[in-house]
Amino acid sequence: MGPPRHVVVIGAGIVGAASAIELLRDGHRVTILEPGEPGGEQSASYGNGCWLSPMSVIPPAVPGLWRKVPGFVADPLGPLAIRWTYLPRALPWLARYLLSGWTEARVERAAHALRPLLVDAPALHKALAEEAGVGHLIERRGLLYVFPSRAEFEADAMAWRIRARTGVRWIELDEDELRQREPALDRRYRFALLAEEGGHCRDPGAYVAALVSHARERGADLRRARARGFRIEAGRLRAVTTEGGEEIACDGAVIAAGARSKALAAAAGDRVPLETERGYHAVIADAEAGPRTPLMPSDGRMSVAWTDRGLRVAGQVEIAGLDAAPNWKRAEILRDHLLRLFPALPRDLPPERVRFWMGHRPSMPDGLPCLGPASATTDVVHAFGHGHVGLVAGARTGRIVAQLLGARPPEIPVAPYDPRRFRRAFFPPRFPQAGVPCLG
Repeated sequence: MGPPRHVVVIGAGIVGAASAIELLRDGHRVTILEPGEPGGEQSASYGNGCWLSPMSVIPPAVPGLWRKVPGFVADPLGPLAIRWTYLPRALPWLARYLLSGWTEARVERAAHALRPLLVDAPALHKALAEEAGVGHLIERRGLLYVFPSRAEFEADAMAWRIRARTGVRWIELDEDELRQREPALDRRYRFALLAEEGGHCRDPGAYVAALVSHARERGADLRRARARGFRIEAGRLRAVTTEGGEEIACDGAVIAAGARSKALAAAAGDRVPLETERGYHAVIADAEAGPRTPLMPSDGRMSVAWTDRGLRVAGQVEIAGLDAAPNWKRAEILRDHLLRLFPALPRDLPPERVRFWMGHRPSMPDGLPCLGPASATTDVVHAFGHGHVGLVAGARTGRIVAQLLGARPPEIPVAPYDPRRFRRAFFPPRFPQAGVPCLG
C-alpha cells in the first residue's frame, strides 16, 4: 500500500461517506467537502428508493426504446419524460443512452460489468451501518417483484434472462404463495419473484448522515463549501479549490459530487456525458397498509418500502436538467399508484400525511458509473454517475476508491467504469466480457 495521503472527498452522499470511512481505515487524512447537510433533503442519497438490490444490473436503455422517444417528449407525466425545452441539450446524452441498449448483447455486457459492483451489497452496508451505530437501518429480508400474471413476467424475459446469466437467483411465488406473503397487496397481482439476496435501508438520509458523523469521529474534517476545481502541477495534485476562492492543500481527491460532478471531471482532464435523471418519491405517514417485503410492481417500475418516516414509493425518470422546477404531478402519480397497490390505504389522505420529494440521479448514458483515476493525474479518482444504483453500489465503491488511492489492486476490475470510455464517439465500448467476474 502507498504512503498515507491527505485526501479531499468532494461530496457527502453515500459514495463520499463510504469513501471517507474506507480511506480513514487505511490511515489517510480525510477532508470532506460538502456545501449542504450530509444526508439532507438536497441529496440524492436522501430520497432514493431505499433498495439494496444486487439484482439491479439492467441498464435503463433496452432494445426498442427508441420507438418510445416521441411519447416521452409528448407525455410530461409518463414514467420517463423529457421536457421539450431541455431536449436540445439532452440530445447527445439521449443518443448515447439509446445506443447503449440497442441490442441484447450490449445490455448483457453492461449487466456483467455492473454485477460485481453490487454483489454482497446488503452485507457491506450492514457492516458499515453497524460500525456507525445505526445497524438497525439496514434490513436484509429480500426484495419482491410482483406481476399481474406469469405472462407479464415472461414479457420481460430478456431482462431476467440476462440477470440469470450474471448470477442473480430468485424464487417464484404463485398466487397463493404471494397472497400468504403479502395479504395487503391488491389481488390483481398473481405472480411474484423473491430475490432473497436483496435488502433495503429504512432511512437513507439518516444512514448517510450517520456515516459522515462516524467519519468525523474517526478524524475526518467536514468543510461546508463547494469544490470548483484542482491545482495540478507536473501531473500531481497540489490542492482542491473552492467556489469561495479557498485552496485546500492535498495530494489526493475523490470526485463524488453526484449530478454536479461533470465540471469537476473536466477540471481533472475528463469530459464525460453526465446527466441528471430527476426522480421523485412520495411518503405516507402512519400508513394503514403496506408490504411485508419491499416490492416493485411490474406495471409501475417503482420501489415500495417501509421507512422510519413512513411508507415510501419512489421512481419516475425526468430529463429536465438541474435547475428546472419540480413537476409535483409526477409525485402524485406515485402516490396514486401506491393507493392502488394497497386497497386498505384511504383514498382521502389529508395533505399533511403525504410528503413529496424530488432529487437528481447522476446518470451516465450506458448505465455504468465513472469509477477510476482521472486523466490529468491519478491522484484524483472519479466516483460518480451511478444512476439508479447509487445507494446499493456505494459501499463497494468506497472500498475501491480507497484501494485506488492506496496504490492497491481494486477488488473488482474497474476498466468498464473508466471515464475515458466515452472518447469512442457515440458507440459504447466493447470491453471484454471475459475477465469481468461475476462474484455471485
